[in-house]
Amino acid sequence: MSNSFFPSSTISWYMARMFLLRSLAVLLALALVLQTLDLLGESGSVLAYKGNGSAQLWTYLSLRLPEIIAFLLPFSILLGTIITLATLNQNSEVISMKAAGLSAHQVLAPLIVAAFGVALASFAFNDRIVSRATATLDRWQHADYGPIPAERNGADNVWVRDGDHLIHAESVTGRGTATRLSNVTIYNRSGGSLLAIVRAPRAIPQGGGWTLIGASRFDVASGTRTDMGNVQVGAGVRPEQFTLSNVSADGLSFRRLWRAIGELHEAGRPTAALQAGLWHKLAGPLSTILMPLLGAVAAFGLARSGRLFIRAVIGMALGFAYFVADNFGLAMGNLGAYPPLLAAWGPFFLFLLIGEAVLIQTEE
Repeated sequence: MSNSFFPSSTISWYMARMFLLRSLAVLLALALVLQTLDLLGESGSVLAYKGNGSAQLWTYLSLRLPEIIAFLLPFSILLGTIITLATLNQNSEVISMKAAGLSAHQVLAPLIVAAFGVALASFAFNDRIVSRATATLDRWQHADYGPIPAERNGADNVWVRDGDHLIHAESVTGRGTATRLSNVTIYNRSGGSLLAIVRAPRAIPQGGGWTLIGASRFDVASGTRTDMGNVQVGAGVRPEQFTLSNVSADGLSFRRLWRAIGELHEAGRPTAALQAGLWHKLAGPLSTILMPLLGAVAAFGLARSGRLFIRAVIGMALGFAYFVADNFGLAMGNLGAYPPLLAAWGPFFLFLLIGEAVLIQTEE
């Protein structure tokens, strides 16, 4: 940026430092309170598993705290913005900056640049730490806080459609040509009517389809069961359709999720919800840039008019309205009601325009 946009480096560093320190203080206070409440509510479940003790509670704390920090960071930036700007307004420092020829956007510029740095750090933190902690905690909770099962390339209770037929596998292991299905059931249908049920203890990919080992067929019309031995089925059904069934956007980094979406797309599986989660991994951290803009209403206007508290409340209301709209958009994206890009970026650009409109209307 040009020097004219930052007339004084002293003022810029002063405001950025004040903003970051207050935001950090709010984040630590909120994280401490929320983590304490969460631990009190979940400690009973952790200790319910025989043999668990204080070590397991510390493990839960280490896995849950990154999620809480990631969740609270935008709120903390919003509250840090309002506290910083309200303090500057109360001490007439904003009036001094305006009298020196600074516009409203120049007053906010140091906070926005600092918030952009926080956004970059937040993305790296979410991508490297939060995603791994979330995936590990999810597997631990599914094990009822017992020994954390080793992560494997597979899935359980997988359903795949093959035309009118349905294929169910109780467990899937391996990837690619090494994929193995266990306890396979195929429901042969025609026009919505069930014709036969084919079962096999296992299946392997072979010849562009699947070979059922030791299969048997139950004919619905006659009620008879026939042993079939090894039989070829599912022509065109690829291994990826089984191994990519349990992809979680929260438990994967941006790069891994991008690759998983590509594999799912090639396998012909729906990816809209995962695409919304992918783009939200960028839009979520960047929401910190909006907070100085949405909370700017607390900076301008005479503090002695008695309306500083009302302005601070308006700034908080705008910020929390963004969080509501963001969660609503992401939910609609997961349901497939919104396109992925609109679900992830729609609230961001909407409140960017709202923040600019409010700032221009009240001050510029």
